[in-house]
Amino acid sequence: MAPLRGHELAAWRAFLEAHAAVTKVLERELHAEAGLPLTWYDVLVQLSEAEAGRLRMGELAQAVLLSRSALTRLVDRMQAAGLVERGPVVSDARGSFAVLTSEGAATLRRATPIHLRGVAEHFSRLLSRQESGVLRRALQRVAGAATEDR
Repeated sequence: MAPLRGHELAAWRAFLEAHAAVTKVLERELHAEAGLPLTWYDVLVQLSEAEAGRLRMGELAQAVLLSRSALTRLVDRMQAAGLVERGPVVSDARGSFAVLTSEGAATLRRATPIHLRGVAEHFSRLLSRQESGVLRRALQRVAGAATEDR
């Protein structure tokens, strides 16, 4: 493999810096206005989009990009807050589901406008329609190739 050229390394660094900066501001706003950490919001979104509002813990860990142990601790805290419950997997005595509660759904409904406003303000409004399309296609290609490498 050839070494990275300057423009390739600059693109990588810009991606990392943009992700870190936008994630930080979205986290701050969501926490200040909804009292919700961004990772909790992500879990609630994933569960709300899943069939019957539930996902196996391994599936949820993969969807929110956390290790299983980190997700277990996160779900424990969210369960204590009443946002999710755990349910057994009937076909697998060792498996469990994370299940969205009505309180979790209500919290998500309150937090979503805050999050979407932040995404629009700190990301979308800064890109033209064409730039958004190019960026989406490029990042989908990168994500797809990384997924194939697993």
